[in-house]
Amino acid sequence: MIPSATSPDRSDPLLPAIASGKASPSPAVPSPQLPPTADVVVVGAGLAGLACAKHLSAAGVEVAVVEASDGVGGRVRSDLVDGFRVDRGFQLVNPAYPELHNVLDVAALDLQPFDAGVAVHRGGRVSAVRDPRRHPAGAVEALRFPFGGVKDKAAVARWVLKLTGPGDLKDPDSGWWQALDEAGVHGELRWSVVEPFLAGVLGEVDGTTSRRFVDLVVRSFLRGTPGLPAGGVQALPDQLAAALPAGSVVLGTEVRHLGLAPRSLVAETTAGGVNAQAIVVATEAGAAGHLVPGLPVPEAHALTAFWYVTPSSPAPASREKLLHLDGERGGPVVNTAVVSAVAPSYVPAGDRRGLVSALVLGREASAASEARVRAQLGRVYGADTAAWELIAVHDLPHALPALPPPFDGPRPVEVGDGIFVTGDHRENPSQQGALVAGRRAADAVLTRLGMGRRRAG
Repeated sequence: MIPSATSPDRSDPLLPAIASGKASPSPAVPSPQLPPTADVVVVGAGLAGLACAKHLSAAGVEVAVVEASDGVGGRVRSDLVDGFRVDRGFQLVNPAYPELHNVLDVAALDLQPFDAGVAVHRGGRVSAVRDPRRHPAGAVEALRFPFGGVKDKAAVARWVLKLTGPGDLKDPDSGWWQALDEAGVHGELRWSVVEPFLAGVLGEVDGTTSRRFVDLVVRSFLRGTPGLPAGGVQALPDQLAAALPAGSVVLGTEVRHLGLAPRSLVAETTAGGVNAQAIVVATEAGAAGHLVPGLPVPEAHALTAFWYVTPSSPAPASREKLLHLDGERGGPVVNTAVVSAVAPSYVPAGDRRGLVSALVLGREASAASEARVRAQLGRVYGADTAAWELIAVHDLPHALPALPPPFDGPRPVEVGDGIFVTGDHRENPSQQGALVAGRRAADAVLTRLGMGRRRAG
């Protein structure tokens, strides 16, 4: 998943507990000056923009990446808070995404994997189930899993086997709720496990996302084991940016208008104008719509992420590397994880405390919401949360672009007059989608410049 890095509303009553300096972002690196000209201007230094710039640069194109914020990553950012590493939103990296391997040194990310499974709380009890293909005890856990009868478990197994099989997923498109209905997935197994799990991945629990996309997402989870980079998700954009020539990325500079100049395009910024042969808008969908009037802009799903430092790990070692769900759905949290158990590098060296994340649908960065989150986490983990320290809250209004049916494939990246638009909203809402969209935009730009498709590598 790719949540945004927007800060909470400054009027929110929760903010004073967080804005004391504890949750400050990592120090910004001094940015190069804006060049007066470039072959291509890329607006936005998120995954799509950086991937596009990397492909263009590898083809010998001079690129200027202009970013309004203080760092690269867009919605894929990490902060250091009192020595704890917190990603802006709960974000996983799935090594099954093929485009990761095309543009990144995945081994250098040093991914720390979750266990392939979930731990589900219900009725004061937590039950774990793991993928039996990767965990020898998984088959026994599945048989003993107290959610759903034999018929329900068989329906889920058939659904999973279909998604893991060879070939394309070409069923007529609909919302994913309807897809589960057609697969015969019903009852408490669906309500307590499948729906909460997918809600955290998709940013919605109404079943409105395209089943074709959901099928692809679930297949990717079944084929790979998601994890966290040792250096936080910030490691992805940092690695992409490091592959660009020095001075290519200009931070703290907002692009306000795109216009025409004699024999070129011009990106008007807060630091002046840049003339270019092509401009790639690689922002989130709403910002792209402001720069490119008339661009169809999908709705966005909002998320809120809470981060807590705990006296110790709140889960026993047998399940502390699992994603935790509340099978009772008795609060706003759709999933929670003991991040420190999965990625010890997120905790200061020698610190024995735990780091717990909790993800909530919608914009819920209020004191009242935090109280409900804390109470729910106490039930899920069976722990007293009074001593847990809230160290960061991420209010993510544009966390994921909505993708309702029909999903018939990627949207065009070229919008005319030498302007291109890229991002996960042009492909699909995932890291894979953002990186592929960046590559497609680079290919289209190279074609316009008469340089053919990008060189491999």
